[in-house]
Amino acid sequence: MTQQTARRLALTFKRTAWQAVPTVIGVIILNFFLMQLVPGDAADVIAAESGSATAETMAQLRTHFGLDLPVLHQLGAYLSNLANFSLGVSPRHNVPVLELIGGRLGATMLLMITALGLALLIGIVLGSLMATNVGRWVDRVLSVLALVLYSTPGFWLGLMAIVLFAVKLGWLPTGGNVTIGADLHGWAYLRDAAAHLVLPALAMSGFFIAIFSRLTRASMLEVSRQDHVRTAQAKGLAPLKVTLHHVLRNALIPVTTVAGMHFGTLLGGSVVVEVVFSWPGLGRLALESVLARDYTTLLGILFLSSLLVILANMLVDLLHAWLDPRIQVR
Repeated sequence: MTQQTARRLALTFKRTAWQAVPTVIGVIILNFFLMQLVPGDAADVIAAESGSATAETMAQLRTHFGLDLPVLHQLGAYLSNLANFSLGVSPRHNVPVLELIGGRLGATMLLMITALGLALLIGIVLGSLMATNVGRWVDRVLSVLALVLYSTPGFWLGLMAIVLFAVKLGWLPTGGNVTIGADLHGWAYLRDAAAHLVLPALAMSGFFIAIFSRLTRASMLEVSRQDHVRTAQAKGLAPLKVTLHHVLRNALIPVTTVAGMHFGTLLGGSVVVEVVFSWPGLGRLALESVLARDYTTLLGILFLSSLLVILANMLVDLLHAWLDPRIQVR
């Protein structure tokens, strides 16, 4: 990496970091007030589960959780917790929210990174094949496959994968992230974890494979008509080198842009996939928090999810600056 490239990346990171500050503040305040509009609270759920509760008991529960305070006071307490690097205490589990999220974050990040990596890899390969064989039977077959994947809901794809690969063929486990009670170590543990990861990652990536393949095809066809590609071809460069170094590299910019934009969609879609495959991640924790009216935990998940989406977009900006030297920081 040249000194000029390193300087451009550093400037890009600084610019996007400063732009992220007001975004984070706006997300924090918006999420908090949206939670205030949702009916019910943790005290209602706890009282319902206990079978009966008096008005005095309900009042004590709301006082204990700080739910009886005015909205602005609750917002002040929430911002104070964030300033002290705390997300509060879950009224449902009676443990710090940061501890709850920390126990689930690794599983969700592993699933998301694997699914996004598979979607990018398979989508770019399929899109490249479609673009280099445009109008031929390969292009038509892969286009139909992309349309099918685009139209198939993730939960249905996951259920069908369970029926085929887990129930009928018995190749892969039906759910979870590891085999319970197996007490595996070393390579045996890694193989077991990888086997549990395959189906949920493929189910989550199906929709994005369709998007990235079609986008790669369209972008490569557009780039292939530009002057610098025709110049490279006129110089007698090998077709494979022209495709990889001149067409595909420039075609990756819109693909990575869309990947960054869909990172939040991928995170939201993890809720359905994690429920289908009993994956112990943030998606299931968010669903459990909604059902339990544990809005403190839900706010923490939303806050962390927002940070992850912002970080993903920052990485995309850095990738753009590396892929295309013409991108300037202003």
